[in-house]
Amino acid sequence: MTARGLTGSLALASCLLLVVCRSPAAEGASVEELILQAGNADDDAVRLEILRKLQAMPELDRGLRADVDRMEALVDRWVNDPRLCQWFNREIQKTLDYDFGVAKGSSVYPLTHLYRARMLIWTANESGHILGYHDTRRRFFDRAVAELRAAAEAFPKNRIVRMYLGEPIPPEKHCPTVPGAPAWAVRQREGLERLSDIVLWWIEHRLQEDGQYGGGWDDDCEMWRHWVPVMIAFEHPRMTEAQTFFSRALLGQEYMKNGYTSRVHDVEHTAEPSSDTITPMMHLAPDDPEWARRARRLAELMETLWTGRNQRGFLQFKSTYFSAQKVDENPVRACDTPYHVRAVEPALVLWLRTGDERLGRLFAAWMDTWVDATARAERGKPAGIIPAAIRWPTGEPAGPGENWWDPRHHGEPRLYEWPSAVGKMTDALLLTYHMTGDEKYLAPLRSMAGARLDWLKHRPEKPPPPGSRAWCGSKLRFLARTLVKYKLLIGSTQFDELLDRDGGALASARVDPGSADLVRALEQTAEALAINFPGRTSEVRWTDRVFAFARLFGRDMLFAEAVPACHRRPDVGLLYATATGDRGRFPVFPLGAARWLTEPRDIAALVTERGRAGFSAELFHFGRQARRMGAELYLLDPGRYTLTIVDHAGAEITPPAAVSVRGPRTRVAFTLLPRKRCVLRVTPGTAQGPAGK
Repeated sequence: MTARGLTGSLALASCLLLVVCRSPAAEGASVEELILQAGNADDDAVRLEILRKLQAMPELDRGLRADVDRMEALVDRWVNDPRLCQWFNREIQKTLDYDFGVAKGSSVYPLTHLYRARMLIWTANESGHILGYHDTRRRFFDRAVAELRAAAEAFPKNRIVRMYLGEPIPPEKHCPTVPGAPAWAVRQREGLERLSDIVLWWIEHRLQEDGQYGGGWDDDCEMWRHWVPVMIAFEHPRMTEAQTFFSRALLGQEYMKNGYTSRVHDVEHTAEPSSDTITPMMHLAPDDPEWARRARRLAELMETLWTGRNQRGFLQFKSTYFSAQKVDENPVRACDTPYHVRAVEPALVLWLRTGDERLGRLFAAWMDTWVDATARAERGKPAGIIPAAIRWPTGEPAGPGENWWDPRHHGEPRLYEWPSAVGKMTDALLLTYHMTGDEKYLAPLRSMAGARLDWLKHRPEKPPPPGSRAWCGSKLRFLARTLVKYKLLIGSTQFDELLDRDGGALASARVDPGSADLVRALEQTAEALAINFPGRTSEVRWTDRVFAFARLFGRDMLFAEAVPACHRRPDVGLLYATATGDRGRFPVFPLGAARWLTEPRDIAALVTERGRAGFSAELFHFGRQARRMGAELYLLDPGRYTLTIVDHAGAEITPPAAVSVRGPRTRVAFTLLPRKRCVLRVTPGTAQGPAGK
């Protein structure tokens, strides 16, 4: 497989040629004019071509020629270095500057403002050591804004500079209006189209021969998390091919040969190369035994190396730091945490899929530990609150730090400071309840839901003290993402009061396609994805921050006050949830009812009802020709069903077809009429002509 598909390469070459031809670097331009044109260019590749024109000009004096040469080398590296950020990161972090080798009085020196500002911004946007602390953050961002303003003064037509200064770049692509399309479909379709454009940009423009995207393996592997709505909820062959290539390339590295990294570090980071490569493939290639084998290997390491029985008799991880060969025995690091869920995430999905008894015994024993620790009021932790860490080997619900909520077992304390990854733990507990039927695994969810609801109903006038039950309640909004999964599973109204407050547009099991809240939520995501395309593609320097551009415009980030025009962040999870019928977080406990076997182009799909006894979804095809497609249905109980497609008024569009469900995945095929509001229903009973098997 090559770094870029032939089609993508030709398209890129055509676009660059067009941009270069349209650039104002006309023949006969003076040195000053070319420098101005280079600075005003929005595209770094265009700027590089203009600098090379400058290099060829015989009238440059010796000093200016040297400065142009250095600037050309810098821009060439910015455009072509396979490492997007590693070459400037350390110097920027240390000095808040970069040595361009260009004299301050040089006429090309203003170009350095463009690059210094972006180096500062992306370095800060990546690092918790910077973003997590006001004074440090301000040093980076205040310097960056000063550089941007200097660049804007020198090159007022540069749209990239203005984008960073809070003037959004509008979309170049627009989705045409289609008569009769429901409002939810228009908004969802636009979101899917724009997200697909972002994903395919990365595949076509950044995927390298060795499988990397330029941010380093450990950051590149995280990119798929935002691809889920278009790669997992739908079927896009190019995305599947790219993810398969990447996953195998990373797992083929020498340090991954034992199924998990050989580099001893904290679990949040060591888990990524395995979990973020195996988990997506278990959805894209569920019948390939390679991925089940790799998932089982993680459970094997957990069982034989990473865990043990603590002094209270419970199974727990011995350390926050470990590898495929070693557990760090440093007492400071001797903690189990909610982030440890990430280390075995693919094995949890395998357990969900197969019901494997050995996996069940292992994970139930681990969750018993967290149920017990949650129930305890100890070390200042309120009873009923999942702790930030469990100490090894004592089993105390706290780390080596003074406060239970700040375990201090890692050099970057904010990473593990409560609530950290508690949402992963609540999903794991709910999964364990789902697989075992034992209600004890719901106890932490119920007690924390009580804390959240109490805080919502009785907010104190002053901020509650850190670590108190009220303080915990103030931070538990994310809990709704687990509780809504419980509602899908059980149909219970137990948490409805909390979900009404925290659950958002998809708090109920059934979805009303005409819901104004749903339409508005999809519209907000489409609008957020529509602007500042370079901020999620060509400008990104750390690949785990592809969707972190908008946060730069929040309060006390680039500027003291938020910039509303740029601050809205897309909810790509909403696109996934509406298309599949799942809710909440995807990786640990996926509960999607369907995957649509068609590309996420010119299509909108909204699962309106889902369950073991039936399924329905509203579909709208925006194309002009009939669309042959299919779906995989995941939740139906074994039995015989009838698939029908009707219009919005209930009139039959296609004849009923029989569907036989024999296992957890059932494929059906059908045809959608163009530009017609359709409802697909799968109901108990039989019909002539099988549609699925």
